[in-house]
Amino acid sequence: MNKTTSIEEAIAAIPSGAVIMVGGFGSPGTPFSLIDELLRQGQRNLTLIKNDANEAGIGISKLIEQGRVDRLITTHIGLNKTAIEWMNSQRLVVEFHPQGMLAEKIRTAGAGSYGFLTDIGLHSEITRPEQLLEWQGKQYKMEMALKADFALLHAARADRFGNLIYEGSAMNFNPLMAMAADQVIVETPACFEPGELLPNQIHTPCAFVDRLVVLPQLTQEYRIMEHHVRH
Repeated sequence: MNKTTSIEEAIAAIPSGAVIMVGGFGSPGTPFSLIDELLRQGQRNLTLIKNDANEAGIGISKLIEQGRVDRLITTHIGLNKTAIEWMNSQRLVVEFHPQGMLAEKIRTAGAGSYGFLTDIGLHSEITRPEQLLEWQGKQYKMEMALKADFALLHAARADRFGNLIYEGSAMNFNPLMAMAADQVIVETPACFEPGELLPNQIHTPCAFVDRLVVLPQLTQEYRIMEHHVRH
């Protein structure tokens, strides 16, 4: 089945108030074009799940700066002064998780489970008493799975059916998010015919993809391969 569609139609499927996973590890793997279209269309009261908040002025920071995000579930925002200011002024609710924990919460949802036991952070401020339980004579913390209504992802290559290949650190969260959202929207700058991508190279099979947007070109944002702290 051909999954390709226009970027306008793909993003129009997202309503205000949606919970959205956004792929990427810093800039690599971040779907900048899908984010820009979400910004243009005007959806509000969003909950975003992303490893980081990008830097000020790019990626999901654009949505935050326009007041379109009510809640951000993330691992860190230290490279985005704007997001820190919005959090400190209580205009943005930020929920932090250790990086590996966030990845596992997403992976668990994608595997069809509801939570998992861990001893990470057992006696720290990130653990609430109601999360604690005993199993086989030891105390553990219950972490709940984390799913979303939509996932927005960037794939380095794809075919028209929606088979995806990621590059570099995009592999950290994008494959997990593709399995943990009800609807998966993907952008790619390189779309091939079915069969042109080798099966053993596919990172996300087409069964997990709902809409595929082929980008005519990549903007400068995609070429930022690492964050630089701005003073």
